[in-house]
Amino acid sequence: MEITDSTALARDLAPTGVLRASINLGNPVLAQGTPDAPGGVTVDLARDLARRLGLPVEFVCFDAARKSYEAMATGHADLCFLAIEPAREAEIAFTPAYVHIEGVYAVPAESPLRTPEDVDRPGIRIGVKQGSAYDLYLTRTLRHATVVRGPEGVDVFHGEKLEAAAGIRQPLTAHLVERPELRLVEPAFMTIRQAVGTTRTRRPETVRFLCETVAHLTASGFVAEALSRSGQNPALAAPTENLG
Repeated sequence: MEITDSTALARDLAPTGVLRASINLGNPVLAQGTPDAPGGVTVDLARDLARRLGLPVEFVCFDAARKSYEAMATGHADLCFLAIEPAREAEIAFTPAYVHIEGVYAVPAESPLRTPEDVDRPGIRIGVKQGSAYDLYLTRTLRHATVVRGPEGVDVFHGEKLEAAAGIRQPLTAHLVERPELRLVEPAFMTIRQAVGTTRTRRPETVRFLCETVAHLTASGFVAEALSRSGQNPALAAPTENLG
C-alpha cells in the first residue's frame, strides 16, 4: 500500500489522529484485564491495525457490547469489536468474522428443557445480558419464549427465578462450576460471529482495508496466536473458508 493511501485511510478512519478502539471487557473470550491495561485478541487486533496505519491507539473500554456499540454510533470510537447482527448493520460496516463463539442456554439440572427447541415454548423466560449479540438474536428469532433483560443474564436468571439463562459458552460454563445445580442445554442455539466494525460513514476504501486486513490476520494464524496468548482456545479463530 502506498504511503499516500495509508495517510488517506488513517485520516478517514481516525480523524483525531489517534485510532480509538472500543473494547468490550464484558466478553472474556475477546478481552481481559482492566480499562487501564486491557488485553486479549481485540486489543492485539487494534494495535496491529494502528501499526499498519502509522497511528497511536487508544482503548475505550466498556463492560457490555451495547455500550461499545453506542460509543461507535455516537462518534466516541473509530473501531468496535462486536458480533455481526442485523440490528447493528444499519450503523456499522463489519469485516468478515475473526472469531466464532457459541451462544448456549443454562437451565436447572432437573428442568425438562433438553434442546434449544424446547426452550422456545410459551411460558419460558430467558435471562439475557441487555444488548448482547444473543439478546438481539433471540429477540429476532424466538417465537414463543420471552426474553428478560438485565445487566447480566445469569443475574436476572437467578434473581427472578427464570426458566433459562442465555450466554456465551465459556463464561456460562465457568458459572456452572460454581453452580452445579445448573446444566447447559446442548447443542448451542447460535454461532456468534465476532467481527471488527466501523461506521458506515467511512469511505469504501477504508472498509475494504479493514476487511482485507482482518481476513489476512485470521488466515495467517495471528488471531489464533492472540487467542492462545490470552488464555483462550485458538480453535475459536474463524474458519478461513468463511472469510469471503
